Amino acid sequence: MLNGIMVGVWPESKSFSDDGYGPIPSKWKGICQNDIDTRFHCNRKLIGARYFNKGYAAIVGSKLNASFNTPRDNDGHGTHTLSTAGSNLVAKASAFGFGKGTAKGGSPRARVATYKVCWPPVGGEECFDADILAAFDMAIHDGVDVLSVSLGGEPIDFFNDSIAIGSFHAIKHGIVVVCSAGNSGPADGTVVNIAPWQITVGASTMDREFPSIVVLGNDMHYKGQSLSNKVLPHQKFFPLISAADAKVANASVQTALFCQAGAIDPKKAAGKVLVCLRGLNGGVEKGQQASLAGAVGMILANDIFADNEILVEAHVLPASNINYTDGLTVFTYINSTKNPTAYITPVTTQIGTKPAPFMAAFSSKGPNTITPEILKPDITAPGVSVIAAYTEAEGPTNEDFDKRRVQFNSLSGTSMSCPHVSGIVGLLKTLYPNWSPAAIKSAIMTSATTLDNLNEPILNASNIKAGPFSYGAGHVQPNLAMDPGLVYDLTPTDYLNFLCTLGYNETLISLFSKNTYKCPNPINLANFNYPSITIPNLVGPITVTRTVKNVGSPGTYRAKVMRPMGISIYVKPQKLKFEKAGEEKTFSVTLKVKNAQAIKEYVFGELIWSDNVHYVRSPIVVKAV
Repeated sequence: MLNGIMVGVWPESKSFSDDGYGPIPSKWKGICQNDIDTRFHCNRKLIGARYFNKGYAAIVGSKLNASFNTPRDNDGHGTHTLSTAGSNLVAKASAFGFGKGTAKGGSPRARVATYKVCWPPVGGEECFDADILAAFDMAIHDGVDVLSVSLGGEPIDFFNDSIAIGSFHAIKHGIVVVCSAGNSGPADGTVVNIAPWQITVGASTMDREFPSIVVLGNDMHYKGQSLSNKVLPHQKFFPLISAADAKVANASVQTALFCQAGAIDPKKAAGKVLVCLRGLNGGVEKGQQASLAGAVGMILANDIFADNEILVEAHVLPASNINYTDGLTVFTYINSTKNPTAYITPVTTQIGTKPAPFMAAFSSKGPNTITPEILKPDITAPGVSVIAAYTEAEGPTNEDFDKRRVQFNSLSGTSMSCPHVSGIVGLLKTLYPNWSPAAIKSAIMTSATTLDNLNEPILNASNIKAGPFSYGAGHVQPNLAMDPGLVYDLTPTDYLNFLCTLGYNETLISLFSKNTYKCPNPINLANFNYPSITIPNLVGPITVTRTVKNVGSPGTYRAKVMRPMGISIYVKPQKLKFEKAGEEKTFSVTLKVKNAQAIKEYVFGELIWSDNVHYVRSPIVVKAV
């Protein structure tokens, strides 16, 4: 399996060692583009690397020098995501000594390649359409099986979306394209990469934490997290001060509270534990400012938007990030105590934490603002505090002041969850080389779970029940995706018909199809054979059809429906009998509003087809008008 990724790489990383690998597959047509950067090398694991900067060069002009002409990863993003998807096994890996274990990618024996398309920002952009499309074309030419795209902009029409256009051409060649959902949550309607031919991945937590306990002088304990390997003297309490109370005379309270550069007075902060508020600038930058002001430690309190979402960061001083509610209590303690004190315990690694997963606050959410009939994101996967390989060209925080160098680092984002699914796709492609991209996507979606490790509904970062606009079909379950029972399949022609329903003319469709395509008439978007059912404007009764293909043993599947509030649903037939693999059956789902007055927002349900071995689950999303 050949896994391509749309970013750079640090080839010296142990994650891309080719120990135990045989010759490069004969199907591979790629190259190692190291004509300028002769130190860059490929091998039997990292079998290809290219860079694309002509679109970028057209903007920056003479500023583009030879240092840009390399697929080398200078900021860590590409190395981290590529190793998450397909790293070889690396023993004794850790981030600053925490999370020790054997690192490996989702498809650890996969061959990998990188296509670097992003460069230092200019005019607010860093990844240009011309370079993205050129990279897609070359990845198709080279012979990749999976493309992992941890990129995204704003949700826009498909004919203006270079990732949507490029990924369409990829799926026409049987290449599965996996994309990040975006990091603009928790606001609704922020999800990107919303084309139905892409697998769009949200971010959720895993059951591993790096706790560092904040202990106040009144003996109250609050669990935060950190990756700081700096520690305070054992159980020694220090004076505690809010950053707002430690501001220099000419700084605003807000500037100080967020611990921004030059806002903290060393005369007030020296020798104390400083409490900073998360937001505006980076957490490690806040810690650096606290350290420059002489603080011995930092408590980083979440703002209301982050709530319970904790970002594990490699702080430069003893520090712990605590949630919003605990932060309020700490500020209350400071304001109500004459001599407040605090102690921060050393960081440890904790596995098996509960509840997990829950949705990251930053993970972008639906509804899909371009085609609301298509539920996005499709799936969620681990994207918080993910440890993977890293560049050694930068420090782990990418801050100019950070001179540390690490082989592995912890990062959070849908950029991190995307390659988890890419690795799973790689395994499925190996098991089922003849499955279409849509069949693989269906297997992943319909086998997902909406429950956490307490067997309760998955929550969001505010401890509120999450839903399909957060996690799509649910949290990915790789082992169950190997044997989904039934799949909802689609072909490139089906996707072209989908574009027809949007009113695309021949000129626009030509961006996706090399040949002239004549739209059939009529087409009903509600009948698009997607693994989820979304009706954004339900007025009268509507009947939609779906077709499932048996990819397992013979069996009889029965329908079970969990109805959205205020909606009646009828499935016909109620039973599907399959006598052989590859057999297809069509069914209909009729939805009707029972009480429109009671339905003010989207409501959610699910349809499950089961033979008591497989549970083929599809989300149902409805908004009554």
